[in-house]
Amino acid sequence: MAGTVYDDPTFFAGYAALPRSASGLDGAPEWPALRAMLPDLRGRAVLDLGCGYGWFAAFAARAGAARVLGVDVSARMLARAAQINAHAAIEYRQADLETEVFASAAFDLVYSSLAFHYVAAFADLLARIRAALRPGGALVFSVEHPIYSAPTAPAWRETEDGRRIWPLDRYLVEGPREVEWLGARVAKRHRLMATTLNALLDAGFALERVEEWAPSAAQIAARPALAAERDRPMFLLVAARAPS
Repeated sequence: MAGTVYDDPTFFAGYAALPRSASGLDGAPEWPALRAMLPDLRGRAVLDLGCGYGWFAAFAARAGAARVLGVDVSARMLARAAQINAHAAIEYRQADLETEVFASAAFDLVYSSLAFHYVAAFADLLARIRAALRPGGALVFSVEHPIYSAPTAPAWRETEDGRRIWPLDRYLVEGPREVEWLGARVAKRHRLMATTLNALLDAGFALERVEEWAPSAAQIAARPALAAERDRPMFLLVAARAPS
């Protein structure tokens, strides 16, 4: 199984202090937009890829999902999920998204938050997701927006009127990128939006909604630090559906 920086004790401690770790879904500013993309979860079977602390898995179980499988490569993440987000309807499993094969036609929804940009073989993963979905099943996920994943260093400069300019580094060159985050070098995969969307189409999915997320005025009023995220999209949110 592939190693992960999330199992490093120092990195994990830093991650635990993030708002989305400490406050769950309410600490993730893109969550309201993702939630609006979800189908009705009552009685459904849900697969959560890169489940982390299990915040979404717990949400799905409380929303009436009959069964939720939360998958993550990090043992520390799964231990925290079992501690704070245990539920009779949830099973947590350690697995690598690069290689794991899921039960065929077993799920009504596959969900993933900010995990697919770690996966190298994205097209292969989509093929395995489609096989795991029942006919007409939904795929809802978020990734770092490619504009966000290809910045130069320093990542931005401020203009005289206070705006931030975000220059790009080899935007059209896809592949691995390392960033400094929480005191560690973290490896991610930079993909163009076209690559992500075309991979979904090539896998047989029908696109239902695509959003380049930006905070609302109300969110900025509540969390002024989010104002900087109005200058370029931070997340790409996608809802797609498998063939019926």
